[in-house]
Amino acid sequence: MPYTLRPEEGLTVDADKIGYIKDHVDTGDRWVLNFGPQHPATHTTLRLVLELDGERVARCTPHIGYLHSGFEKLGEHLDYNQYVTICSRMNYLSPVSNDICWHHAVETLFGIEITPRCKVLRTIMAELGRIQDHLLCVGAAALDLGAFTGFLYAFNPREKIYDICDYISGQRFHPDWTRVGGAMQDLPDEETFKRLVKNFIHDDLPTAVRDLEKLVLRNRIFMDRTQGVGAISREDAIAWSLSGPIARASGVRRDLRKDEPYLCYADNWDGQGAERVKFNVPVATTGDVYARFVVRVEEIRQAIKIIDQLIDNIPQGPVDVFSDSKMVKPPKPEVYGSIEGLIQHFELIMTNRGWEPPVAEAYGANETANGELGYYIVSDGSPRAWRVKVRPPSFINYQVMAKLIEGHMLADIVAVLGSLNIVAAELDR
Repeated sequence: MPYTLRPEEGLTVDADKIGYIKDHVDTGDRWVLNFGPQHPATHTTLRLVLELDGERVARCTPHIGYLHSGFEKLGEHLDYNQYVTICSRMNYLSPVSNDICWHHAVETLFGIEITPRCKVLRTIMAELGRIQDHLLCVGAAALDLGAFTGFLYAFNPREKIYDICDYISGQRFHPDWTRVGGAMQDLPDEETFKRLVKNFIHDDLPTAVRDLEKLVLRNRIFMDRTQGVGAISREDAIAWSLSGPIARASGVRRDLRKDEPYLCYADNWDGQGAERVKFNVPVATTGDVYARFVVRVEEIRQAIKIIDQLIDNIPQGPVDVFSDSKMVKPPKPEVYGSIEGLIQHFELIMTNRGWEPPVAEAYGANETANGELGYYIVSDGSPRAWRVKVRPPSFINYQVMAKLIEGHMLADIVAVLGSLNIVAAELDR
C-alpha cells in the first residue's frame, strides 16, 4: 500500500518499491539537501535536490545545470561547417563523435554520399571516440567511489587518442575534424596514422582494459557498491527512452550501428561489395550500476575489433567529394591551381554564397558512447540552418536519475550518477 510522506502535499510512494518507508513514515523526520553543483561528482554544474529520510533518499529532483551555453541557438548563426566547433563541445569526453554525427545529419539533408576513404576514417575515429568516452566513464566512476588507482589506469590511455586526434587535425581536445562531404584535411601521412592506431589498440589499450577489469570490476568493494544499485527494468528503460549502454545493460537490444547502419557499419560501404564490419553488441539483463560498467568495458573490446578490421583496409582516393557537390570545400591543389576551385573556396569561406541547401528538414543520428546522438535540422535554403535541435543522450538518460536513486542510501548517489555518465554540456545547451 502507498504511504504518505508529506500529507500536506499529498506525496505518496509505493512501499513495495521503497520498503524502508514503512518503518519510518510516522517519524516526520524529513530534510532537504542540495547535492551539487559544487560536489565533484556533479561536474560543478549539475544539482540534485534531495529529500532525505535519515540517509535514504525519499525523493530526488534533478536540475539540468547552469551552463546556459545556447548551443542550439548558435546553429542559426553559423554555417554548416562552422557549427562543428560548437558540436564538439557538447560532449567533451568524445568530441570527434559529435563532429561525425553533425555532418552525418547535414549530409543527409544535402543528399551527399561521402567517399569510401572518408567512411573508413570516420568509422575509425568514431570508435576511438567511443573508447575515449568509456575509459573516462569507468575510470571516473572508480574515482568517485574511492579507487584512485583505477582512475589512472583508465585515464592514461586516453592520451594516446588525443595524440591521434592531434595528428589528423592539429588539435588534441576539440578536433573539429569533419566538414560537409569530407574532412578538414586528409591524413598527413597514412603510414604514421596506421602506426599510431595499431600501437594503441594492440599494445596500450588491451593491457589497460585487463588491468582496469582486474582492479575495479573484480574489486569486492566496487562490486558491493554497484551490484543491485540503481537498477531499471527493460520495460522501464524503453518507457523512459533510454539508449546506449544504459539501455543495453537492462536488456534492450538496440544499437543504431546494427538497426540503422551507417558508415562502415552498413553493407557495401565502399561501393565495391565489401561486407559491413563485424562486431557484437554486448547486452546485460540486471540493469544495475555494475552492469552498465561491464557493458562499457565490453564495448571497448568490440571497438578494438572494429578498428582492427579497418586500419589495414583504408581505401585510396579523395577524402572529399569535391567534384560532386558545390557545397564541399575544394582541396588545396584545386584552390591554388584552378579558377573553379578558387571560386568555390571563396564563395563557401568568404561570402557564404556557395551554400545551396534544399528547403527541407532532416534528422541524422549516430550510436555514440552514451547512446543515440541525433541532430534535427530545418533548412529554409539559406547558408545557415533555420533551426537546429539536438537529441543528446545525456539529456534523455539524466531524466531517470530520480527513479534510480529513490530508496537508496545517500552514498549511492555518486555510484548511480557515475554509471549514467552525464555530460553537463549536453543538458543545459
